[in-house]
Amino acid sequence: MDNKIFESPAPEVCSSKIFEASGAKFDADVATDLWQKIMRHKWILSERLNRDVGFRIACNDFLENIGTDEELATHNQEKLLVQMGARTISRDIWDTISDTQPPKQLIQKRIVLPLIEGDLSRKHGVIPPKTIIFFGPPGTGKTHFVKAMAGRLAWWFIEIAPSMLMIDGVDKIGAHLREIMEKVRGLDEVVLFIDEFEEFAGSRDSANRIDRSITNEFLKQVPLIKSQANKVLLVCATNYIRQLDAALLRPGRFDCIIPVGTLDDDGRRTILEYYLAKMNTGIVDMDRIVPLTTKFTPADLEYLFQIVAQHAFEKECASRTNVPVTTDIIAEAISAFRPSLTEVMIEEFKEDVATYSRA
Repeated sequence: MDNKIFESPAPEVCSSKIFEASGAKFDADVATDLWQKIMRHKWILSERLNRDVGFRIACNDFLENIGTDEELATHNQEKLLVQMGARTISRDIWDTISDTQPPKQLIQKRIVLPLIEGDLSRKHGVIPPKTIIFFGPPGTGKTHFVKAMAGRLAWWFIEIAPSMLMIDGVDKIGAHLREIMEKVRGLDEVVLFIDEFEEFAGSRDSANRIDRSITNEFLKQVPLIKSQANKVLLVCATNYIRQLDAALLRPGRFDCIIPVGTLDDDGRRTILEYYLAKMNTGIVDMDRIVPLTTKFTPADLEYLFQIVAQHAFEKECASRTNVPVTTDIIAEAISAFRPSLTEVMIEEFKEDVATYSRA
C-alpha cells in the first residue's frame, strides 16, 4: 500500500482539480505533490470503508484532518532556498583557519557557541548576534570566514550578489532588497551574506537620491531581521568601513563589527600547509617559507600556490620526470610575487580597528 504509485496529471490540472474539490489554491508544483498524497489517502479510505470514495471527499478529508501546514512549510522553504541559490558549505573550511586568528576565536566565542549551545545560552541570558559586519583590506579572508562560519554551524549559505539587486536597474535595488529580506525572514538556519556592503549602504551625506534610498532601506531591514525568532544571520563584508553610513555602525543595528586583517605566522602556516597537502611535494622547510610571507593575504597565498603548481606541472610536462615542489621553488615564486598588503593599508586598518570594532 505504502509503495503504491498514482500517476499524476499535469501540474496545472492537479492544481485545478484540488481547487474544484476544496476551494484551496496551491502552486502547481505543490499541487502535484499533494495529488499523490490525496490519491493515496483516497485508496486508504476506500479500503477502510469498503467502498469507493470520491476524489472530493478524499481531498477535503486529507486537507482537513491529515493537515498539510508542516509539509507545505517545508516544501516552500526548500523551493525558496533553491530560488535564492542556497548551498551547503563543508565543515572542513573552518579547519583551514588557524585557531590563533583573532576573528576565529571571536566568532567561535561570540557567535558559534551561543547558537550551538542554545539551552545554555538562554540559561545565562546570552543573546546570539543576528547581524554582523566583517571589515578589512581586500583579500584578507572575509568571505572565507563567512563561509567557514556557515560550515561550522551547518547552516545554509546564501550570497546576495549585486547583480541580484540590480537586475531591473538601480531604481529597483531598494525594492529587490526588501523582497529578498522578506523571503529570508521566512527561512531558518541561514547565513545571508552581502559582500561589498559599501556599494549599497554608503554614507548618505554625499549620496544621490537613489543611493540614499537604498541605505534607508537597509536601515529599515536590519531591525526586522533582528526581530525575527528564526535562526538567520545577516553578515555583510566591506573593504572600506569608513564609507558606510554612520547610522548603520551605531549600536543597535549591527551586533558585531569584526576586523579581519593580517595573518600571524600560525595563520599563514595553516594556509600554507593546507595548499601543500594538495600538491606533489618534496622537502619543504616551513620555518624558512613562513617569514617570507608577512604581507600575504589568504587570497595571495592561494594565488601563490597556483603559480607554484603551474610551474611544477609545466616543468614535468617538458622533462617527463618527477618534479616535486620544494622550498627553493616556493621561495623563488615568493620573491617574484607582490603581496596585496602595504604598510599604509596595515596602518589604516589598525586605525579602523580602534574606531569601529565592536563585539
